Amino acid sequence: MLTLIKHRGPDDEGLFVKENVGLGHVRLSIIDLSSAGHQPMLSSDERYCVVFNGEIYNYLEIKSELKSKYAFKSKTDTEVLLAAYQEWGQDCLSKFNGDFAFVIYDRVNRSLFGARDRFGIKPFYYKLDSERFVFASEIKALIPFEENLKPNDKTIFEYLVYNRTDQSEETFFNSISKLKHGHSFTLSDGKFTIQRWYDLSSKIHYPLSLRPEEFRYELTTSIGLRLRSDVPIGVCLSGGIDSSSITSILYHDFNQRGLKTFSATFDKKDPEDESVFINTYKHLLTEMHFVSPTADSFYKEFSGFIESQSEPLPGISPYTQFKVMQLAKGNVSVTLDGQGADEMLGGYNYFYGSYFKELLKNYRLLALLREAGSHYRKNSSKEAFSYFAYYLLPVMLKNFFGRKNGCISKEFYKNHYKKSTLSADLYNPLSLHDFFLQHFEYKLEHLLKWDDLNSMSFSIESRIPFLDHNLVEKTLSLPSDRILKNGVSKYILRESVKDILPAPIYNRTDKIGFGTPSDEWLRSKSFQSFIQNMLNSREFANRGYFDVAECKQKYQIHLQRKANLSKDIWKWINLETWFQKFITR
Repeated sequence: MLTLIKHRGPDDEGLFVKENVGLGHVRLSIIDLSSAGHQPMLSSDERYCVVFNGEIYNYLEIKSELKSKYAFKSKTDTEVLLAAYQEWGQDCLSKFNGDFAFVIYDRVNRSLFGARDRFGIKPFYYKLDSERFVFASEIKALIPFEENLKPNDKTIFEYLVYNRTDQSEETFFNSISKLKHGHSFTLSDGKFTIQRWYDLSSKIHYPLSLRPEEFRYELTTSIGLRLRSDVPIGVCLSGGIDSSSITSILYHDFNQRGLKTFSATFDKKDPEDESVFINTYKHLLTEMHFVSPTADSFYKEFSGFIESQSEPLPGISPYTQFKVMQLAKGNVSVTLDGQGADEMLGGYNYFYGSYFKELLKNYRLLALLREAGSHYRKNSSKEAFSYFAYYLLPVMLKNFFGRKNGCISKEFYKNHYKKSTLSADLYNPLSLHDFFLQHFEYKLEHLLKWDDLNSMSFSIESRIPFLDHNLVEKTLSLPSDRILKNGVSKYILRESVKDILPAPIYNRTDKIGFGTPSDEWLRSKSFQSFIQNMLNSREFANRGYFDVAECKQKYQIHLQRKANLSKDIWKWINLETWFQKFITR
């Protein structure tokens, strides 16, 4: 198991084995690089043993609170976590500000307690049956325990039809589950129980009055906590407002003149190229690093990339982040990333569609006309209006139009369409505020999973300042017009950093992030040959997921540039390659 996830912790590894309990850990040294940080770690009285992935950012404050009762031997946050559990038991979780997944073994009671952070930044997968309970930070470490792995067709259906992953505790493997974010578990006397320890909705105090300078203070405080490290830190700079805000705050508020940034660029003619925005920092920063993924590099690496992810992905864009992390390897051991800002600050066009619906429902017609007009003038994309119309449809029509064909076979569709348990709220937002909460509950986690897998593939810890729970709780308590205003998203963030953000980025209304020109990549000669061979293979046809004749027809349409069907095509490639690597092996 440790060998299969050694990339997550190349600096050290350890084992604790006692009777029928085994705990293993591979360490990426970030805080206290000495051997004092070795895991599994025993408490001072040797009653408790912990394996811990992640960081407790406020460990110094907790340590100060506990130092009169506990004699700390190291400078690690792991030792503070153990002492906090000794002091407060399971209530220690509410004390932690961090990204974490951990398990503690009580050697006296012979019981296990484990937990995962509030939003699912750090992963926790497990396999439970009558014989054993096995857990790991990545699915691939659990695979040796299953001789005959079977796919989870319900998850595959939701992936193909609704473009959704990671919305529940289920995975793409029938026998492997994940501990949901904000949940903990106990295993005692053969009984496994799961509890919810954090509920974001109960922490929202709506409406909260928060000025831009107060938002800036909260974000800056979060960034400051995430600078606690004994190894170099850099920033993944995409050119969007989120990562640019982090970069500008580090430069101006923390005086990080030697800051290293890592970015992806493409050919200037590609709409995914962000270099014009990234380069606004060239007069400030001297340690800017760039990578330019291509169709050829993706063709050579896509098989290994799919293996690194363990589960299928709805699109190719995470590959760009994968390349950015590969670029960062050897330069830094920690990166700061802008994930999470879109989900709480309305970064996607469909959030504006939801806001239009909220204004209409509350009979705020003048505000609706004003916002709709501003949004229309300032945004080249008119998606928000399509979503607005969609959200006004009856539920039955919403469900119909929310589905995607993707060349799915009629038999597979017929056998599974009634089994889906997707949250209907993602297609029927009652208000902008509720829509944000639904995203944190059901939709954010797939992005965090890719962030973790991409960074850890190259032994890098990714830290996410926007997902400090204090910042999230206050932001989601804001009135809608503090987030979406004057036709643009992220209003309070923009206003909070407008004095330090480059003007072209402050004025941006589009969103790309780490995108990829996937439509052209899948028309390349290498991919043409690969895809046509796959579509003609007996294995692909026998899976039963796709109508092969329709797939062939759609691919020709894509090659002739009559439509961009790259998202559908990628799913054929991804699912088939995943089957070969993980199921049929």
